[in-house]
Amino acid sequence: MEDKRPRENYLGIAGWVWAGNYKLERYLYLLHRVTGLGLILFGIFHLTATTIFRVQGEAVWNSTMKFLDNPVFMAGEFLVVTALAFHALNGLRLILQELGFTLGKPVPPIYPFKDAIRRKRLWTLITIAAVMVLVVFFFIDFASGGRG
Repeated sequence: MEDKRPRENYLGIAGWVWAGNYKLERYLYLLHRVTGLGLILFGIFHLTATTIFRVQGEAVWNSTMKFLDNPVFMAGEFLVVTALAFHALNGLRLILQELGFTLGKPVPPIYPFKDAIRRKRLWTLITIAAVMVLVVFFFIDFASGGRG
Protein backbone atom coordinates (compact mmCIF):
# COMPACT_ATOMS: atom_id res chain seq x y z
CA MET A 1 0.00 0.00 0.00
CA GLU A 2 1.27 3.45 -0.93
CA ASP A 3 2.01 6.00 1.80
CA LYS A 4 -0.17 9.14 1.30
CA ARG A 5 1.86 11.95 2.81
CA PRO A 6 1.88 15.50 1.43
CA ARG A 7 4.79 16.46 -0.74
CA GLU A 8 7.61 18.10 1.15
CA ASN A 9 7.66 21.27 -0.95
CA TYR A 10 3.87 21.68 -1.16
CA LEU A 11 2.86 25.11 0.16
CA GLY A 12 -0.87 25.13 -0.59
CA ILE A 13 -2.53 28.55 -0.63
CA ALA A 14 0.50 30.03 1.16
CA GLY A 15 2.44 29.43 -2.07
CA TRP A 16 0.53 32.33 -3.59
CA VAL A 17 2.07 34.86 -1.23
CA TRP A 18 5.46 33.32 -0.45
CA ALA A 19 7.95 34.81 -2.87
CA GLY A 20 10.88 32.49 -2.27
CA ASN A 21 13.78 33.41 -4.51
CA TYR A 22 11.59 35.24 -7.03
CA LYS A 23 11.09 38.34 -4.86
CA LEU A 24 9.49 41.17 -6.88
CA GLU A 25 8.56 39.01 -9.89
CA ARG A 26 6.44 36.73 -7.71
CA TYR A 27 4.57 39.63 -6.12
CA LEU A 28 3.91 41.24 -9.50
CA TYR A 29 2.56 37.88 -10.66
CA LEU A 30 0.32 37.61 -7.57
CA LEU A 31 -0.95 41.18 -8.00
CA HIS A 32 -1.56 40.52 -11.71
CA ARG A 33 -3.70 37.50 -10.80
CA VAL A 34 -5.64 39.36 -8.10
CA THR A 35 -6.32 42.40 -10.28
CA GLY A 36 -7.40 40.15 -13.16
CA LEU A 37 -9.87 38.29 -10.96
CA GLY A 38 -11.09 41.55 -9.45
CA LEU A 39 -11.65 43.10 -12.87
CA ILE A 40 -13.56 40.05 -14.06
CA LEU A 41 -15.77 40.11 -10.96
CA PHE A 42 -16.32 43.86 -11.30
CA GLY A 43 -17.24 43.46 -14.98
CA ILE A 44 -19.77 40.72 -14.23
CA PHE A 45 -21.26 42.69 -11.32
CA HIS A 46 -21.35 45.92 -13.32
CA LEU A 47 -23.08 44.40 -16.34
CA THR A 48 -25.56 42.47 -14.22
CA ALA A 49 -26.42 45.38 -11.94
CA THR A 50 -26.80 47.96 -14.68
CA THR A 51 -28.98 45.62 -16.71
CA ILE A 52 -31.23 44.74 -13.77
CA PHE A 53 -31.60 48.33 -12.54
CA ARG A 54 -32.11 49.74 -16.04
CA VAL A 55 -34.86 47.24 -16.87
CA GLN A 56 -36.80 48.02 -13.67
CA GLY A 57 -37.54 51.58 -14.73
CA GLU A 58 -36.34 55.13 -14.50
CA ALA A 59 -37.23 55.62 -10.82
CA VAL A 60 -35.18 52.59 -9.73
CA TRP A 61 -32.29 53.67 -11.96
CA ASN A 62 -32.28 57.23 -10.56
CA SER A 63 -32.45 56.05 -6.94
CA THR A 64 -29.60 53.59 -7.57
CA MET A 65 -27.44 56.29 -9.16
CA LYS A 66 -28.15 58.60 -6.21
CA PHE A 67 -27.14 55.81 -3.80
CA LEU A 68 -23.92 55.13 -5.70
CA ASP A 69 -22.96 58.82 -5.71
CA ASN A 70 -21.03 58.79 -2.41
CA PRO A 71 -17.34 58.79 -1.42
CA VAL A 72 -17.20 55.06 -0.63
CA PHE A 73 -18.15 54.09 -4.17
CA MET A 74 -15.88 56.78 -5.61
CA ALA A 75 -12.99 55.15 -3.72
CA GLY A 76 -14.09 51.83 -5.25
CA GLU A 77 -14.03 53.40 -8.70
CA PHE A 78 -10.50 54.65 -7.99
CA LEU A 79 -9.44 51.11 -7.01
CA VAL A 80 -10.98 49.65 -10.18
CA VAL A 81 -9.19 52.20 -12.38
CA THR A 82 -5.92 51.61 -10.52
CA ALA A 83 -6.30 47.84 -10.88
CA LEU A 84 -7.04 48.24 -14.59
CA ALA A 85 -4.00 50.47 -15.10
CA PHE A 86 -1.70 48.09 -13.20
CA HIS A 87 -3.07 45.03 -14.98
CA ALA A 88 -2.64 46.67 -18.39
CA LEU A 89 0.88 47.96 -17.74
CA ASN A 90 2.04 44.72 -16.14
CA GLY A 91 0.56 42.78 -19.06
CA LEU A 92 2.48 45.03 -21.45
CA ARG A 93 5.65 44.42 -19.41
CA LEU A 94 5.07 40.67 -19.61
CA ILE A 95 4.50 40.80 -23.35
CA LEU A 96 7.71 42.80 -23.89
CA GLN A 97 9.59 40.37 -21.66
CA GLU A 98 8.19 37.33 -23.49
CA LEU A 99 9.22 38.81 -26.82
CA GLY A 100 12.74 39.37 -25.49
CA PHE A 101 12.86 43.17 -25.73
CA THR A 102 13.56 43.77 -22.02
CA LEU A 103 15.89 40.90 -21.24
CA GLY A 104 19.21 42.67 -21.70
CA LYS A 105 22.52 41.26 -22.85
CA PRO A 106 23.22 37.69 -21.71
CA VAL A 107 26.00 37.24 -19.17
CA PRO A 108 27.90 34.06 -18.33
CA PRO A 109 26.43 32.18 -15.35
CA ILE A 110 29.22 32.87 -12.88
CA TYR A 111 28.48 33.02 -9.18
CA PRO A 112 27.18 35.42 -7.79
CA PHE A 113 24.55 35.36 -10.50
CA LYS A 114 23.48 38.67 -12.06
CA ASP A 115 21.05 39.57 -14.78
CA ALA A 116 20.62 42.75 -16.72
CA ILE A 117 16.84 43.03 -16.34
CA ARG A 118 16.72 43.58 -12.58
CA ARG A 119 19.16 46.44 -12.28
CA LYS A 120 16.78 49.40 -12.59
CA ARG A 121 13.44 47.62 -12.26
CA LEU A 122 12.52 49.04 -8.84
CA TRP A 123 12.93 52.67 -9.93
CA THR A 124 11.12 51.98 -13.18
CA LEU A 125 8.17 50.49 -11.31
CA ILE A 126 8.09 53.38 -8.83
CA THR A 127 8.11 55.89 -11.69
CA ILE A 128 5.36 54.06 -13.58
CA ALA A 129 3.25 53.79 -10.42
CA ALA A 130 3.64 57.50 -9.67
CA VAL A 131 2.70 58.47 -13.22
CA MET A 132 -0.32 56.16 -13.16
CA VAL A 133 -1.56 57.58 -9.84
CA LEU A 134 -1.28 61.11 -11.25
CA VAL A 135 -3.11 60.06 -14.44
CA VAL A 136 -5.89 58.39 -12.44
CA PHE A 137 -6.30 61.47 -10.22
CA PHE A 138 -6.42 63.66 -13.33
CA PHE A 139 -9.13 61.55 -14.93
CA ILE A 140 -11.19 61.38 -11.74
CA ASP A 141 -10.91 65.16 -11.39
CA PHE A 142 -11.78 65.60 -15.08
CA ALA A 143 -14.77 63.25 -14.84
CA SER A 144 -16.13 65.02 -11.75
CA GLY A 145 -16.14 68.39 -13.51
CA GLY A 146 -12.77 69.69 -12.38
CA ARG A 147 -11.99 72.28 -9.78
CA GLY A 148 -13.99 75.34 -10.13
